[in-house]
Amino acid sequence: MIRPFEEQYFKWLCAKVFRNRPTSPSLTFWKLFRHLHTTEFVWLVMGDDNRAADGIYLRYYYTLAANIEDVDLHWRDEIPCSCLEMFIAFAKRAEFQTGDSVYDWFWEFMTNLGLNEFNDANFDQNTVDDILEEFIWRLYDSNGHGGMFPMHYRTDFDQSKIEIWNQFAAYLIDQNRLPF
Repeated sequence: MIRPFEEQYFKWLCAKVFRNRPTSPSLTFWKLFRHLHTTEFVWLVMGDDNRAADGIYLRYYYTLAANIEDVDLHWRDEIPCSCLEMFIAFAKRAEFQTGDSVYDWFWEFMTNLGLNEFNDANFDQNTVDDILEEFIWRLYDSNGHGGMFPMHYRTDFDQSKIEIWNQFAAYLIDQNRLPF
């Protein structure tokens, strides 16, 4: 059973990456976001535990923003990080590093993974599950194709074997997007 504050939290997360309030199913992504939010982000590489912790920490930010004092600590601290939480939290980190917005980074992740095509009018859970399985279990290729950060140029490190933060750094170099 979803409690009211959990539903409000989900909407709060979605508001971080929705620019406006479209109503057409071809412009909304509620089904995708709900699915991302119910899919656990599993970390396999040391360092990616930080990505999960960042995602979980969004719950703490939410309780502060919503002025919720009596929160279920099990919900806030013990439920595993969802993919949606990880993507939004990482977009926040990317914004801090580059100055590009959380919105822009989040949608770049969705585009790189091929998830941006699955609006509410075109949602295909089986295909989304396949994409998420390839991402979560790091079945993407050594140049990051199938992951969050596909490289244009050959890299020195197998992107499927290094932590997401290092993939991001390599991606910024590959894309010639260093902030300095």
